[in-house]
Amino acid sequence: MQKPSWLNKKIDLAASAKVKRLLKGLSLHTVCQESLCPNISECFSHNAATFMILGNICTRQCQFCNVKKATPTSIDHDEPQRVKEAVGALNLKYVVITSPTRDDLDDGGASVFADTVKKIKDFDPNIKVETLIPDFLGDEQSVEIVANSSADVISHNLETVSSLYAQVRKGADYTRSLRVLRLLKEKNSNIYTKSGLMLGLGETQPQLLHTLGDLRMVGCDFLTLGQYLPPSVKHFPLKEYISPEKFLFFEKKAIKLGFKAVKSSPYTRSSYFAHTFLAKNN
Repeated sequence: MQKPSWLNKKIDLAASAKVKRLLKGLSLHTVCQESLCPNISECFSHNAATFMILGNICTRQCQFCNVKKATPTSIDHDEPQRVKEAVGALNLKYVVITSPTRDDLDDGGASVFADTVKKIKDFDPNIKVETLIPDFLGDEQSVEIVANSSADVISHNLETVSSLYAQVRKGADYTRSLRVLRLLKEKNSNIYTKSGLMLGLGETQPQLLHTLGDLRMVGCDFLTLGQYLPPSVKHFPLKEYISPEKFLFFEKKAIKLGFKAVKSSPYTRSSYFAHTFLAKNN
């Protein structure tokens, strides 16, 4: 399948050098690097990065993701402090924090998310923080810890439609992920919730629209839609390139459904220009 003309973004490694040096010096991971994100040089050149806490090894076997699958390392309790240092060094006003799924931990890593948010807010309460969380196996207490962590936006990605979960998201559960998003709102009605989907995995238009409706049913505020691009030939195969016009079509549909802000384009990713969602609603 030939890559279309609208997917011709070039990666400028030189533009990323400063941020990469800082991250290496602080022994920090980013999902930008681990996932081979095509937006990495654009974001790093603006001092924007999505910090990946709790290591860089995932306990799940999702077929779309480039994050390593193996036995995770133990918790690094100094990591939240180093994230705070990086935030200060980069003079960030909006911070996104994510993690691999850590099913090996009792709370899935929720307490480390909360500690990282606290470190940043204690450093500067005006900094906005977004957490992009795993499902914590649906554990209500873990969800509550993150919901009450003082994060401004909490994101949990559905990634794809329910019929593709068995193939694409092994170990995940569509209904459980929706419940996590609903619980976040129940535990803290003041936060904004957010979710993201990849297109081109084989989903149909009716399935996608149904999924958007499901997200609104659990009160999801923000939405991202982006093109799935397999990190390698070993990952789940691409089924379709979605045109920019089709992305615009789904954006309009999502707005009509009641999402407060939507980004929908081939290169949109969960954290891409994440600060703009909150800016539109404050």
